[in-house]
Amino acid sequence: MTKTSLVAGFRKLGLREGQALLVHSSLSRIGWVCGGPVAVVQALMELLGEAGTLVMPTHSGDYSEPAKWTMPPVPQHWWETIRREMPAFDPQVTPTRGMGAIPECFRTFPGVRRSSHPMLSFAAWGKEADFVTRDHSLAYGLGERSPLARLYELDAFVLLLGVGYDSNTSFHLAENRLPSSRTTWEGAPIIENGVRVWKSYPEIAFDTDRFEEIGEHFERERGRDIVRGRVGAADVRLFRIRDSVDYAQQWLEDHPLGEEER
Repeated sequence: MTKTSLVAGFRKLGLREGQALLVHSSLSRIGWVCGGPVAVVQALMELLGEAGTLVMPTHSGDYSEPAKWTMPPVPQHWWETIRREMPAFDPQVTPTRGMGAIPECFRTFPGVRRSSHPMLSFAAWGKEADFVTRDHSLAYGLGERSPLARLYELDAFVLLLGVGYDSNTSFHLAENRLPSSRTTWEGAPIIENGVRVWKSYPEIAFDTDRFEEIGEHFERERGRDIVRGRVGAADVRLFRIRDSVDYAQQWLEDHPLGEEER
C-alpha cells in the first residue's frame, strides 16, 4: 500500500472531504505500507482536507492509579512512590500506550491538538480540532465533557481500520449515559495552577468485555447503516458515531449486568 492507494481505498468506502472522522486502527493489519504510519496519516488528511476533522484516541493508560495496574501489576510498596514521582501528563510529550503506531505518529504532526486528559486524551486535526479537544473533563473522561460527546454533536463518522468493536471508544459514551453505570476512582499526575499534583477523580467502571457482543448485534440489526470493506489487507467498518452510541446505549439498557457480574 502507498499513500495514493490508501486514499483510493478510503474514498471507495465513502469517505469525503469535509467529514469529521474518528479513527481506530492497526497498522500491521493493513499489510506493508510504504511510509508506514506517516503514509496512513497523510492519506487521511489529504482525503478529509482542512475543512474536515481527523481524530484519534491517544490514551496513555499508564497515567492512572497504580493500585489498579494488572498488565503488569507493581508491588504495593511502589504505589506512593509512583504517585509522588511520575512526571505530570504533558499533551506535547507524553506518549500513547497500547494505541498502535498510527495514533502515536498522528499526535506529533504539525497542527494536531491533543486534549488534556492524562489517561483518556484524544488528538485532532482540521477545522473542528479545537472544538473537539478543548475542555476535556478530568472526571468521567469519556462522557458528556469529552471529545466523544463533541464528535457526537458533529455527527462524525467512526472508522475501524483493521480493529474490532472492542476498540470502538464511542461505546464508552453510551456507558456514560446509563444511569446504572458504577463509579470508581482514578488518579494521575497533572499540572494544576502551575504545580505538579497527583489528582484523584471519579470515573465509570468501563466494561469493554461486552463491546464485541454489542458490535455483533449492531451489525446484525443495523447493517444497512454500516459500510464494510477492505483497505489493503485490513477489514474496515465505517458508521456514524450517533448510530453507534444510540444503539449501544439501548442495548446496554436492555441487557443489564447482574449483581454478580458487576
